[in-house]
Amino acid sequence: MFRKRPYQLDGENHAFKQWNDGAVSLLGVAATGLGKTIIFSNIIKRFIKTHGGKAIVFAGTRELVFQAKDKIERVTGLTVEIEMGDLKASMERTLFTPHADVVCATWQTSTTGGDGGGRMTKFNPHDFSLVIIDEADGAVSWSYKKILDYFRQNPKIKIFGTTATPDRSDNESLGQIFEKEAFEKPYDILFGINGGWLVPVYQQIVNVESIDISKVRIFAGDLSSSELNAVMIQEKNLHGIVQPTIEIIGNRRGIGFASSVEHAKICSNIMNRHRAGMSAWVCGKTDDADRAKIISDFARGEIQFLWNFGVFSRGFDDSGVEVIAMGRPTKSRSLYSQWVGRSTRPHDSIAHKLDQCAADAVRRVLISRSCKPNALVIDFVGNSGKHKLISTADILGGDVSEDAIKEAVEEARRHGKPVRMDRTVEEQEKIVQERKKKEADEAARKAALKLEVKYSTNVVDPFSKLSISPTKPKSVADTKKTPSEAMKSLLRKGGVNPDKMNYLEAHQMIGILKARWGNGLCSLKQVSALKHRGYDAANFTYEQAEQAFKESDANHKRKPANSQIGKVKIPPRKKSHDETINGDEPF
Repeated sequence: MFRKRPYQLDGENHAFKQWNDGAVSLLGVAATGLGKTIIFSNIIKRFIKTHGGKAIVFAGTRELVFQAKDKIERVTGLTVEIEMGDLKASMERTLFTPHADVVCATWQTSTTGGDGGGRMTKFNPHDFSLVIIDEADGAVSWSYKKILDYFRQNPKIKIFGTTATPDRSDNESLGQIFEKEAFEKPYDILFGINGGWLVPVYQQIVNVESIDISKVRIFAGDLSSSELNAVMIQEKNLHGIVQPTIEIIGNRRGIGFASSVEHAKICSNIMNRHRAGMSAWVCGKTDDADRAKIISDFARGEIQFLWNFGVFSRGFDDSGVEVIAMGRPTKSRSLYSQWVGRSTRPHDSIAHKLDQCAADAVRRVLISRSCKPNALVIDFVGNSGKHKLISTADILGGDVSEDAIKEAVEEARRHGKPVRMDRTVEEQEKIVQERKKKEADEAARKAALKLEVKYSTNVVDPFSKLSISPTKPKSVADTKKTPSEAMKSLLRKGGVNPDKMNYLEAHQMIGILKARWGNGLCSLKQVSALKHRGYDAANFTYEQAEQAFKESDANHKRKPANSQIGKVKIPPRKKSHDETINGDEPF
């Protein structure tokens, strides 16, 4: 009933290659909606056929266990039984081994009860050849380590884990459990959208000014649940989330992720005030029968919007979900990815058609023409302070710069309407790279200009500008002695480049500069500039130099024939050192 998609077959083949090369534990990363259960079901079928033995699948929720049993039976035709709560996998009394080919169990059941080691001890590790861990990002927990240690008593055991979110908010590395990645490349959400296997994701950012989480502290890598909830359940914020959501979704079905049980309940109640019977809510403590009915009513369209807390992050597969309302801001990329993943599946009405198409472009067209052409994620933002909150840009950006992600979020925020985020990030990345290239080109141009100026100053001889001969060295030692740093600093302040001067020349020039400063004579830069205009300005005062520049500019020629500058003695005005050289460039 399930046709293998090309990437599913590639992933399966690569996993077996890794095992054949000696690996024991592998991790397969695939986004929600790309068929992780189908992949490991085919791996189970192939592994049991080629290696014998049995397989056992561990998951974290009842929903995932039942889904795994259903898919494995339909894909493989093998006998699958459940070990969970009141359900027990059948045993052959004489051999004390599981009758089923595959056992599906929760890790909670497997590590509790029994003879003290947990109910998993009813199974003989040597009867199993393969252990599957669904939602394997939780495999670093103490419970899973206990399970794996038990089954690793069989030295031939192989381990395969699957997850859509390999990055954990607590930074615990999955490398503690899994040696290698099962697939040659991760099948992330962007891979799914580009390949026509998942629907495109649009982002709409709603500004709610009253939401202020700037003072909410961080706990275990994410926003403190209690402090965040205290903000989100404020009256203004509740209506700031619910009312825009109602207006935006129209007739589309959606799921809201709340910051607490109380938050989910209130948001649902407010929705129902606007439109009776529009919404319902569930949490982990909702009675199983009540939860099943609510989910069933939602699937049939009798309930349009479903608020939840801690329930739909995993194991909830309803292809009719088109809108996700993020009522709980988060810094966790993995958590946010799980929430978005509830909306990215194409509608069931075209799923089988996608499997029959060989071309990515054709699949994308089929999705665009279906009753669910895209998914919409609504984020509510206010004052987040220094917190870097996750958005769709973070999970759809691919290999792009942080600057592009920030710009894409700001673009969506300014736009105020739904934007297709993968394309927005791509466009912003191009803009960022173009800007960086221009900045680099400008920096290179300025660097080249700076070098050119530096070169030109090295060939200027300040002595010749003043028609003075430098002091001649009396010995070879005089030519090798260099001026001190203090002397060089003083020369540079006077507009003289000291780099090629020996000690005697530097000492002589310092004396000249001090004499000029004391007599209020113009700067060496002014002497040089006026010499190009035909003036011998070596003994000009500052005022005479300024007058000469004005005269030259007025007559548009070199030195005027009737110039009286320098012929009439102007009493020198003694000026301060700073006043004399202020603004002068290196001589």
